[in-house]
Amino acid sequence: MLKETPSMIKTMKKLLKEKDICVLATAFGGTPHCSLMAYVTDDECREIYMVTSRNSRKYKNLSGNPSVSLLVDTREEHTGSNRPEAKAMTITGTYQRVEDPQKELRIREKLLIRHPHLKQFFDAPAGEIIRIRIASFLLLNGLTEAHFEEL
Repeated sequence: MLKETPSMIKTMKKLLKEKDICVLATAFGGTPHCSLMAYVTDDECREIYMVTSRNSRKYKNLSGNPSVSLLVDTREEHTGSNRPEAKAMTITGTYQRVEDPQKELRIREKLLIRHPHLKQFFDAPAGEIIRIRIASFLLLNGLTEAHFEEL
């Protein structure tokens, strides 16, 4: 059952900010590709930021097809008999390059504060920030309750 409530967007954004790992799905030429990614969001949860190598398959896919899907979930907190209570949120969006050097610096700092291990990507000459502009959220709360919100 699909439900829409005004306060649900707050719940969705809260989940997105609490977590910091997602699955990024890209595609090019009809071939999908999934990547486990560390991320941060902007303050309003309208954008998601990650970093990768320009030599990676995901980056090549994004360059050819900017449409993406991301999965953020609570499976780690809901194991065993609690598994049916897990939440899974699918986010759709579009990849956009970061053109403003000041914004790029702020994103880099935010990523490194939350994920210091990403420094190796920023130190590499091919390191590139991935900026995803969020279009929608679909939150599955348990097995049957679904909430959809467009931004």
